[in-house]
Amino acid sequence: MNTLEITKEPETTTQLSGSQAVLEALLAEGVDTIFGYPGGAIMPIYDALYDYNDRLKHILVRHEQGGIHAAQGYARTSGRVGVVFATSGPGATNLVTGLADAMIDSNPIVCVTGQVFAHLLGTDAFQETDVINITAPVTKWNYQVTDACEIPTALAKAFHVARTGRPGPVLIDITKNAQLQLFAYAGYQPCNHIRSYRPKPIVRMEYVQQAAALINEAKKPFVLFGQGVILGKAEAAFKAFIEKAGIPAAATVMGLSALETSHPLHVGMLGMHGNYAPNVLTNDCDVLIAIGMRFDDRVTGRLDKYAKQAKIIHLDIDPAEIDKNLKATVPVWGDCKETLPLLTDLVTRRDHKEWLGRFRELEQAEIKEVIHDELNPTSEVLTMGEVIRTLNELTGGDAVIVTDVGQHQMVACRYAKFNQSKSNVTSGGLGTMGFGLPAAIGAWYGTPDRTVVAIIGDGGIQMTIQELGTIMQFGAKVKILILNNEFLGMVRQWQQLFHDKRYSFVNITSPDFVTVAKGYGIPGQSIRERKDLKQAVSDMIAHDGSYLLEVMVGKENNVFPMVPQGSSVAEIRLK
Repeated sequence: MNTLEITKEPETTTQLSGSQAVLEALLAEGVDTIFGYPGGAIMPIYDALYDYNDRLKHILVRHEQGGIHAAQGYARTSGRVGVVFATSGPGATNLVTGLADAMIDSNPIVCVTGQVFAHLLGTDAFQETDVINITAPVTKWNYQVTDACEIPTALAKAFHVARTGRPGPVLIDITKNAQLQLFAYAGYQPCNHIRSYRPKPIVRMEYVQQAAALINEAKKPFVLFGQGVILGKAEAAFKAFIEKAGIPAAATVMGLSALETSHPLHVGMLGMHGNYAPNVLTNDCDVLIAIGMRFDDRVTGRLDKYAKQAKIIHLDIDPAEIDKNLKATVPVWGDCKETLPLLTDLVTRRDHKEWLGRFRELEQAEIKEVIHDELNPTSEVLTMGEVIRTLNELTGGDAVIVTDVGQHQMVACRYAKFNQSKSNVTSGGLGTMGFGLPAAIGAWYGTPDRTVVAIIGDGGIQMTIQELGTIMQFGAKVKILILNNEFLGMVRQWQQLFHDKRYSFVNITSPDFVTVAKGYGIPGQSIRERKDLKQAVSDMIAHDGSYLLEVMVGKENNVFPMVPQGSSVAEIRLK
């Protein structure tokens, strides 16, 4: 896919610069928001942007990593392609972490980077890096433009690749001469076909029929659903399928909110810190139906002890994921919005009451051993769980929850309530600390009519805290909830459980976050007593604008259940 087919220009053309062509392409693709940071090599595009301010909103972030995480948050809540601008050299390399994050979590992003003049390529010119080779492993496609004539076609292809099939990030690197060059602009033609690129698989009906036969014969079927349901806009089709077949369903971290938390067939979250029942009963079901998920190691634990008794049905749009980690008995390759209705038509209406009852029995054991004390503690110190419980009570499960990475992330994913899709924004596959704050900014721009709450630890917030400046300048109404345990909590938990409490460099000193926020014009407060919790969360939500609430929680509280690394999912620990 590293070539471009440039269509013949019609007779009627307009003279445009390459920079203007970039912006015309964004408008044609329906882009309304760009996250970016200017610099020398991308300056012509920013100069052209001056004349497009009435049509394109540009959010000046404080670091390019913040820009791409914001674009991810935007993509996740809006369902559209996120767009990022960055300059050459360090500007482009600062995107790499976000590109890797977007790649593994299937976020549709188009990054436009400036590059030195074409005649300087390969000379180690000022702020020159080989961004194409650097980003090749962490992009779905990338391309370097050295002639302005290529810009419309390159961007059309970029948006098509980013949003189709399994979505992902694309980077277009444009040399400065191409940005400045005038050329005969013949208009913009969106791309809907690329030779050798087949993002929408042909569904093989025989596999759908085989899958239906296995499901109809199953005594203990179990559905695992991931973000593919959301990306495929297949939430309604998914619900119709599980309701007709009567099958218990559990979410991956990335799949959360595809099905409302309160649904009677929703049995919790999978994974290392997931719920007890879905982890244990994975190794007891007779048919395991995976939909839009990739059998990540945090879900499977030891593969040689994972669901060995079950027949596996795997529905996925990406053929690379089928049979990659777990051999499928029946592979159903295709867009789940297309394959699920076909499967639903063929399955028998069933009611697996006894099997579902097994999940509820184990759920009660988890409530008794873990959940009750986490949500209703009797100790003096606040727990992360009771903070999330209070947030649920005051938002009614209607907020967008954006998390950073760590203990707070797992607690939020375990206990947050979701009533609608695209409500859980987190860094899943890469686990990027620093993701939360900028992603929340982008999430708000993606859905400004909803309450967006960024739940962040005292470690992660300090990695991208400069993005408070972005909030200050542009007014994103993000609620920032810092759960401060004065540790790098997840690493500390592992050191406690598996390294004899040898707490090596996990104690972290933090600034006065409320004072820092005040310096950026953001109001806030810090609490540490239970009597203040509900009012403080209420104040945060009710404030018309951004707000920072720091809650001091127990220093050495752990997140359970937990599947120890190298263990089977059935060996999950409640304590």
